[in-house]
Amino acid sequence: MKINLNFTNKGQAAIGNFNNEELLEIFARYSNTLMKKYSIEVTVPAEGNDAIIDKGKLVVLVDNVECDVETFFKELGRDVKVPLKKRLSPEDKLDNVFKAETVE
Repeated sequence: MKINLNFTNKGQAAIGNFNNEELLEIFARYSNTLMKKYSIEVTVPAEGNDAIIDKGKLVVLVDNVECDVETFFKELGRDVKVPLKKRLSPEDKLDNVFKAETVE
């Protein structure tokens, strides 16, 4: 199953402080950590994610889903806020980073 993580306006501002490779690595690392807790396989492919900041979305692939996908991505959104906030100024607020949209 393919899922688009569509970044919110504040999420787009936050990811603008990173390059593509850093974003792929952050989302892959935090997804891998959460997969220890949830029965789901998430892949963050480099192919199709060549302009994350310009497109305002990150595409992930999901297989073997045996949990609530919505809950997984809510928790992922909370987790990835940590590294994203580190490059924002202290007065910048970061609420929701992205909204998950199932494509296939």
